[in-house]
Amino acid sequence: MMTVSTFTRHTEIAWRGGQTRSTSRLIAEETAIALTYNGSTHAVMMGTPADLEDFGIGFSLTEAIVGRRSEIRSIDLIPNELGVEVRMWLDGDRAASLAARRRAISGPVGCGLCGIESLEQARRTPSQVKDRSIVFHARELLNAMQALSPLQTLNQHTRSVHAAAFWTPRTGIGPVREDVGRHNALDKLAGAILRDGGSACEGAVLLTSRVSVEMVQKAAMMGAPVVVAVSAPTALAIQTAKEAGITLVAIARDDGYGVFTHPRRVLLPDEAASRAWS
Repeated sequence: MMTVSTFTRHTEIAWRGGQTRSTSRLIAEETAIALTYNGSTHAVMMGTPADLEDFGIGFSLTEAIVGRRSEIRSIDLIPNELGVEVRMWLDGDRAASLAARRRAISGPVGCGLCGIESLEQARRTPSQVKDRSIVFHARELLNAMQALSPLQTLNQHTRSVHAAAFWTPRTGIGPVREDVGRHNALDKLAGAILRDGGSACEGAVLLTSRVSVEMVQKAAMMGAPVVVAVSAPTALAIQTAKEAGITLVAIARDDGYGVFTHPRRVLLPDEAASRAWS
C-alpha cells in the first residue's frame, strides 16, 4: 500500500487582530493523479494523494466506465516525481467499450466537465435512482450533517478540503472521504462503497460543498436516493435531481435545510405530528 503525506507544515507571516507574527500551519497536499486504463491515460486530475484506489474505482463507476467492481481486473498505484498514476486494467468488454471513447482529458480541482467533447456529454441524461419506499426524518438528516464535521480528519488539520460521506439511519455515518476537490471526494466515496461490496441505495450522501450538476450525476450513478449538502444547489442540479429521482436537500445548516426535489422521502416535523394523530 502506498503511503504518502496528505498535509505538510509551512511557515507563514500571519496578520491577525492588527498584529503580525511568524507562525506555521498545516497545509493540504495536492498532486497530479493520472487515471489510466489498459495502458492509456484517460484523465489527469489534481487531488489529495489519499484513498486513491477508492478514487480510481469510484471515478470508473460515476463516469460510466464500469458498472461493477469486478469489471476492473486489477488496480495499482504508481507514484513518481510528478504525481501518482492509478493504473487500472479492465475486462475485455469494458476495455473494448472504452476504446471507442478514449481520450486524454485534464481537469483541475473543482472542474468536473473538463475535456468533454460535446454539449450532449455535458448534459447527459442522468441514471435513474430506484424508487424505494425510503423515508428519513428531518432531524435525522440534520444530525447526520452535524456529526460529519468531527469525522473530517484532514479538514481538522488544514481547514481546506471537502468531504463526502454515506449515512443510513441503521448504521450512522459509514465511509468518509476527503479531498481538495469536491468531485474527487465524491468519487472516493463511491469507490469505498463499491469496494466494500455495499450499495448507496438505502441511505444518503452527505456533502460539505455546493451541489452542481455533475455532483448529482455522480450520485445518480451511485444509486443514492438522497443527497444532503451544506451549500446551495445550482438550477441545473435541481433539474437533474428531479429527472434522476433524487431527493436533493441543500443549505443544511444548524437551523435546518431546504428540500428542493422529491420531498416524499423527507418526513418534516409537522408531517410527523399529523401522521401520529392520524
